[in-house]
Amino acid sequence: MLTTNDVAQVFDTILSIPGMNELVKIDLKISRKNVLLLNHVIERGLLAKVDDKASNLLTSVPEENLEELRSLGGECLLKAGLIELSEKLNVLSGTTK
Repeated sequence: MLTTNDVAQVFDTILSIPGMNELVKIDLKISRKNVLLLNHVIERGLLAKVDDKASNLLTSVPEENLEELRSLGGECLLKAGLIELSEKLNVLSGTTK
């Protein structure tokens, strides 16, 4: 069985494959509900506790890549016209960015 460190090394190796930094265009139609959920999942995943096994994979990911994910969530909210609603939901739930 692979240790957490082994899994992180495999994940880092996959991210280092030539061409992984190339931009791809994705034409995506998604409901506003799913845009809100996607943004929430991105934010929650990036805020995972350090002792969380799933977040151990993210420790080897450069901060600029994590920031790109945050930006993706924000861009989706912007395009769906949901930034204000998302902010208000964050205030209601007691979470802030």
